[in-house]
Amino acid sequence: MSTRDEARAAPRAINGRAPDVFRRGEWVPMREHAEEEEVDFVVVGTGAGGAPLIARLAESGFSVVGMDAGPYFRPLEDFASDEREQEQLYWLDERICDGANPIVMGGKNSGQAVGGSTVHFAMVSLRFRPEWFKSRSALGYGADWPLDWREMWGYYQIAEQALSISGPVRYPWGPRRPRYPYRAHELNGAAELLARGAEALGMKWTATPLATVSAPHGRSPPCVYRGFCRFGCSTNAKQSQLVTFIPRALAAGAEIRDLAMVGRIEVGANGRVSGVHYHRDGRWRFQKARNVVVAGYAIETPRLLLASATDRYRQGLANSSGLVGKNLMTQSNQAVFGRMAQEVRWYKGPPSLAITEHWNYEDRKEFFGGYCWMAQGPLPVEWVTIQTSSRGLWGQALRDAMEHYIHQVGLKMVGEMLPDERNRVTLADEKDQYGLPIARITYSWGENDKALIQHALGQMQMSLEAVGATDIFRQEDDTNHLAGTARMGSDPSSSVVNADCRTWDIPNLWVCDGSVFPTTGGVNPSLTITSIALRTADRICALAARGEL
Repeated sequence: MSTRDEARAAPRAINGRAPDVFRRGEWVPMREHAEEEEVDFVVVGTGAGGAPLIARLAESGFSVVGMDAGPYFRPLEDFASDEREQEQLYWLDERICDGANPIVMGGKNSGQAVGGSTVHFAMVSLRFRPEWFKSRSALGYGADWPLDWREMWGYYQIAEQALSISGPVRYPWGPRRPRYPYRAHELNGAAELLARGAEALGMKWTATPLATVSAPHGRSPPCVYRGFCRFGCSTNAKQSQLVTFIPRALAAGAEIRDLAMVGRIEVGANGRVSGVHYHRDGRWRFQKARNVVVAGYAIETPRLLLASATDRYRQGLANSSGLVGKNLMTQSNQAVFGRMAQEVRWYKGPPSLAITEHWNYEDRKEFFGGYCWMAQGPLPVEWVTIQTSSRGLWGQALRDAMEHYIHQVGLKMVGEMLPDERNRVTLADEKDQYGLPIARITYSWGENDKALIQHALGQMQMSLEAVGATDIFRQEDDTNHLAGTARMGSDPSSSVVNADCRTWDIPNLWVCDGSVFPTTGGVNPSLTITSIALRTADRICALAARGEL
């Protein structure tokens, strides 16, 4: 067995206890850096942006401490087949949400655990359409990325290998790509109905590329299709950051500090960052660092940068452009549900086993951006919530509806919402349990967003009608993944970080997560975040080799 596979099987830490690491044939305690020791990098956040960076930097010889506000869970011991219990994985601290369309924060767009939201994500692993990296130049909307799609294609392949993606032999959209590491998962009843509906509308469809293994992989068994994917995989089939890059980071000598809430980045008299203040074990502490990487995602990243304001940086760190916290984007996540005469049992397996990206690659439409839709299989408690919020069902009417649970079918979109500086994250006057300003999240849909959503709802409804579904209804107000708030670009006046995720204002401060996205695309963002993190690690190593770090 390889060292990496042994590391993946290591006992996990929880509540501040260091996990063991398999090194040189034996289990040894994870290295713990003294706070007075100046490490090369502190990485704030251990999700799709933080964990790959921690692993690659540690493997390149840098001393690295990764910090996460959440605990270090052990899936085989700590995860339960209980929807309410597994809400422990979500970031549920208070936020103030306003605007015409306030974002509902929670399980769909945040995580509070080592591994971040990948511990409970739906595992959908899709590449951006190449033109999206130049959406302003190529498609006439949004903003161009300072990245070339061909370079990103190479990092996508590295990420797909590292995450052991299970997918189809030939993906039907975009440039040709190598085969996925693992075969696609078998379709469940809901996925088969998506396929039938897409074909009836003249659209291509495919099995969804997923970050859960379809055959044994080291100490990860194949998926057993128990359906609790979005509430934490208790078998380790899911290839989250917790079981992929985090073990690699530990084996390479990195330290992971769980339950460590970073509240402020310290800046020295020379204008460079010198470390982070964080709360752990009941008191505030300070960790020295030569470089700080913020990977807290699209809400906590700008919150930390803004809360770290100094006399020199009065508007927050890395904010000379005034764009920290602005251009917040979410993705539309509306759905259409119906009932079939036959049993569907949509809850069996991962929730999104089939997909169509037709409207991501079809530009003949009356709005900018694109969307995909996927088969759905919400578990019972989530389904009750949808019934009450979207249909207003209560009491006997709700009981009657739930009797048809195994006959239900659904389609859910992931749609591109456009950047708008009025959608933003700011600091509220109210304080949280640490005495830190609470994030205020302001969001309103634009007219383009509304047009895209209505188009998608109509298309999904036609698809369900084509397969004979009845009692069809729409879930019209849902959103999910987040992006923006620290966008990358080629011009310091219109972006927060450069193409390497290095802030323009402070050379030893970096941002590496979904907040750097200039646009959000019409696919789930986790694979792109991971790929950017891998690229950033390589860029940092190249800078260090030239003495420019």
